[in-house]
Parts: sequence; C-alpha cells; structure tokens
Amino acid sequence: MTDPAPPATPPATPPAAPAHRIVLVTGLSGAGRSTAIRALEDLGYEVIDNLPLSLVPRLLEGAPQGPALALGIDTRNRDFSTNAFLELLDRLGSHGAELLYLECRPEVLLRRYSETRRRHPLAPAENPLVGIERDFDLLAPIRRRADVVIDTSEMSVHDTRAEVGHWFGNPEDNRLALSVHSFSYKRGLPRGLDMVFDCRFLRNPYWDPALRPLNGLSPDVAAHVAEDPRFPAFFDKVRDLAELLLPAYVEEGKSYLAIGFGCTGGQHRSVTMAERLGNTLAESGWQVSIRHRELERKNAGSRPAMQRGK
Repeated sequence: MTDPAPPATPPATPPAAPAHRIVLVTGLSGAGRSTAIRALEDLGYEVIDNLPLSLVPRLLEGAPQGPALALGIDTRNRDFSTNAFLELLDRLGSHGAELLYLECRPEVLLRRYSETRRRHPLAPAENPLVGIERDFDLLAPIRRRADVVIDTSEMSVHDTRAEVGHWFGNPEDNRLALSVHSFSYKRGLPRGLDMVFDCRFLRNPYWDPALRPLNGLSPDVAAHVAEDPRFPAFFDKVRDLAELLLPAYVEEGKSYLAIGFGCTGGQHRSVTMAERLGNTLAESGWQVSIRHRELERKNAGSRPAMQRGK
C-alpha cells in the first residue's frame, strides 16, 4: 500500500520586519494608502500616520533604533505641499528612506467614491472627479520620485496587502496569502484569479423553491449541493490539487494565490465550494480569505474578506 501523502505544510510565523527600514507611504486618495499602512503594521513596522511633514526629521534624529518604521503621508496633512514633500525626501536620503506610492486609474477611483458616497478630500463640495484630477496634478512630481509604485486598479484589498508584503516584508518570510472566491458567470470572471473551477455541473438548489431564496452559506443549501454524487470526488480532487500546489508556490516565492469557483448565479453552488475549500485549507494552517462577489453585491456592500486560519 502506498503511504499517504504528507499534509500541506502551513506557512511559518512571519519574522520581524527588516530592522531600521524606513518607508514613506503616500498616493492618490482612494488608491489604498490606508490599506498599505495597515499591511506594513501587520508586517511588524512601527506605523505613524498623518505626521506633519515638519516633524519627520525630528523623529529620525540620532542613530537608527527600534523596528522598521512606516510613515503615512496624506495630502490632508496640515502642512502638506508638493515642494515640502520633495524637500523632505531630499533630507531623508541619508537615512535610506524609501517611498511607496499607491495609484489607481481615474475611472476606478471615481467608481470607488461613487460606491462609498464619500467626498473627495480635495473637492469636498464638488464632484469627486474634480478632486481626483487635482490629486493627480498635486502628486505627479512625487510619484516620479517613488521607489515602489503599486497600481491597485485591478486589486482587491487582499491583493494590495499581499503586494505590499512582497515588496516590504522580510525576505525570509515565505507566507502565501490565499483567497478563495465565488462568482457568477453571468457577470464574468473576477480579475486576478489564478485557478478557476466551474461548478455548474453540480445539482442546482435554485430549482428547489425552499432553497432558492437561500445561499451557499446555508447548511441546507450546502447539504443539497453535497448530495450530488459527483460532489465528493470533485471536492477531493480540488482540495488535493490545492494542497499539492500551495507548498510549491511558497517555494517559488509567490506572494498570493486566488482560487475561484463559478456557477450560474453565484449564490449557491460556487458559494458552497468556496466555503468548503476555504475552511478546509484554513484548518490545515493556511491563512485564507473568502470572498463571495455576488453575495457582497446583493448586500449592497463591499464588505471585507472573511479571514480564516491562524
């Protein structure tokens, strides 16, 4: 008898951020600056957000000490100006400071502001597009000085955090950020998926009047889908494939992986599969976020991914 394959090795606990590293974080409003700051904090950086520019040099006086430092700089800072920021970069050159710049396409920024109904900080009483245009003009010279530019136009919050980790995490950190998505083929594939599985061959709870109003988060719906004779083999093979590939992707240095399950409406079968696989991998020690695109749309929200795992 062949010995069973060893379980997938979960990612190790991340080491501390590189000592004495200094990262300035700025970018277009709505492009993900706050997400990047939180990601750096999770990586072990000491984070100070919205510190007045005039105080930054005083903060760095003396010999480097303590953990890596991330400073969030926003155009809403009371003493912010393009020239002042550029002068600060020149003064910090001796400290080896790096500049991380978050950007996004104008049409995507406009959609984000429309969906959240937020006012743009540079145009609080005007159309958000006016503020977006002002932001581009104000920050263009700063962008040209950036050491790392991350375009979040096609990225989820999860993807942005993973990209920040790729650039600013400890080189010895071999974590893999994993996301599992459900979606409807009617609305097309979500961007950024690495692996996609079509669930439309499974029995559809939509045709059961009692199950139609529910979704794949319901135990009754999940049980109905799992009763399809083809379900156990399908799930087992997908799980085995994931557990085979995840350690290989870690070894290759891949920072994040997105797996998608699609069905006709994105409410039942794909949700069931995404939940089952996400929870199974989380129980194996992987850090997993689960996203249900159509359920999020139905709830009229862009709610954050549901995090699973340790």
